[in-house]
Amino acid sequence: MNLEKIEYCPGTLAEGFNTYSLSCLRNLFNGKKVSHVLFYDPPQQSEEVAALFIENRKRISISGAQEKLSVLLDKNTLRLTQEGEQGTYLLKPVPRDLKKVDQVPANEHLTMQIARQVYGINTAENAMIFFKDGTPAYITKRFDVKPNGEKWGKEDFASLAGKTKDNAGADFKYAYSYEELGLLLQKYVPAWRVDIEKCFSLVVFNYLFSNGDAHLKNFSLLESTSGSYLLSPAYDLINTRLHVDDTDFALDKGLFADGYKSEAYRKQGHAGKTDFTELAHRTGISESRADKLLSVFLEKQLLVETLVKHSFLSEANKRGYYLMYQTRLNALLEK
Repeated sequence: MNLEKIEYCPGTLAEGFNTYSLSCLRNLFNGKKVSHVLFYDPPQQSEEVAALFIENRKRISISGAQEKLSVLLDKNTLRLTQEGEQGTYLLKPVPRDLKKVDQVPANEHLTMQIARQVYGINTAENAMIFFKDGTPAYITKRFDVKPNGEKWGKEDFASLAGKTKDNAGADFKYAYSYEELGLLLQKYVPAWRVDIEKCFSLVVFNYLFSNGDAHLKNFSLLESTSGSYLLSPAYDLINTRLHVDDTDFALDKGLFADGYKSEAYRKQGHAGKTDFTELAHRTGISESRADKLLSVFLEKQLLVETLVKHSFLSEANKRGYYLMYQTRLNALLEK
């Protein structure tokens, strides 16, 4: 990435910024003036930095296939945490072993921004950030860390379902359905009628934007100030089809525990509006509320195209990303 040619905020993708906008600084960095360029070289180019990254990874407890590094804000500078320090940000460099690996940070950033800005989904604060040579990375603010450094309670849905590698095999986080996930939320969230709608919208969004990584560990409950648990902000949203040949749904059973598919689904090979309406019904959402929640996803949203154009994806991958959105939108319109 040519750092001298940035024209959009690396956080909000707003036009007319060559660094983070004020709104991005306020939401992501508590108003501090933080540079969009890290003071590190990429680890691939520096043995010293690579050693720091390896040591940092040993201490971090966040699970997941993609590399994550623990970072904190030291005055106005982001740096890797040292032993005994609590990180408040996660840094995700370009990963390995995927197609178009250099596009992964921009893909995740764009998908997270679309979720929030277009569809009103509560997401973890996030932005693009760059190493000194312009190599991209993705940064997100941890929502499970309190201002005093203590942690909020957090449970992912694999834990809630009682699934581990030991009792359910290597693919334990995929062995479920979104219907069962919704019913699990009802079981553990007292005010579930509010959160089940948020969860439903997130499932529809993941389908619309080809996120084949929406498994049980990428849904979580978070402790609230009252001590109860609510659906956490969304995280790890990405169009996986840019990088792997994914199925429509991350969970092996798909939408339903009993394998139900509408006639339109069986005909076109992709889920449509009828399938998601049935999911809403089975998870306790009324028909009128389901229609309202689905309506925003059934309309072609012009802001999606704008954000894709402003994103840090390459031009070819911008076209691919938007085409995938249009294809899924057409499928979703089938009844």
